[in-house]
Amino acid sequence: MTPDEIKTALGAGLLSFPVTHFDADGAFNRDSYQRHIAWLSGFDAPVLFAAGGTGEFFSLAPNEVPQIVAAAKEAAPGTAIVSGCGYGTTMAVSIARAAEKAGADGILLLPHYLIDAPQAGLFAHVKAVCDSIDIGVMVYNRDNAVLTTDTLARLCDACPNLIGFKDGTGDIGAVRQVTATLGDRLTYLGGMPTAELFAEAYLGAGFTTYSSAVFNFVPALANRFYAALRAGERTTCEAILRDFFYPFMALRGREKGYAVSAIKAGVRLAGFDAGPVRVPLTDLTGAEVEMLQDLIARNG
Repeated sequence: MTPDEIKTALGAGLLSFPVTHFDADGAFNRDSYQRHIAWLSGFDAPVLFAAGGTGEFFSLAPNEVPQIVAAAKEAAPGTAIVSGCGYGTTMAVSIARAAEKAGADGILLLPHYLIDAPQAGLFAHVKAVCDSIDIGVMVYNRDNAVLTTDTLARLCDACPNLIGFKDGTGDIGAVRQVTATLGDRLTYLGGMPTAELFAEAYLGAGFTTYSSAVFNFVPALANRFYAALRAGERTTCEAILRDFFYPFMALRGREKGYAVSAIKAGVRLAGFDAGPVRVPLTDLTGAEVEMLQDLIARNG
């Protein structure tokens, strides 16, 4: 896809980050991953993010990323695939180029590794990645990579293939300044953990979509919530929040890292051999898996 085409696809509906499947030895399980991707592509999601945050990008070796991207492209030929990318600038450029070669339709640039950086450094980092590839790039605005509106505007002028802004800060005032200033120059994606909890606020701030982690294992429910949100059916949204998302949030909050671990447990409950999470994350306990299974059963 051209940058403009992936920009359009990103704004066309609900998005999701499939988990990365591992076998008993911790290696990438291509067969199980592709079965899961093929299943997800049968629901309404115009873009899937391979090797993203929920896909444990932070625990992958750089040479695993293009393997995962290629597997996703093969399993879902009609779905746009965006690859995770990150770490220091040199490594991020290398990952971006490898993902593009593997068939990625775009790149999501996650925060660089460990250290805080000034806005000038963030500008140079994002620009270096954009300049290294021809496909579209989205920046993930969170943690140690929070861009000011001025920096983002300069990047939009300097990088024609910068097409998306995903926010994980929850700072509605700041992101509203971004959307009000840059308008339709970018596509805006909500990126808070369990994004449905914040979807109404982000919609009011000019964001048209978000990435749903629970789409991994309850895609029909995720689609139903998104459709109700876009249709302004507040009563339906509130019912799904009360019945599913707030109890899920309580389970997710029981341990650090469960924002990923709980999703992977859900994928296993959906019948896919996704394997364990990689350390330093830990999996849900047996009792917690039973709690999740009951929650899924009660919500269809």
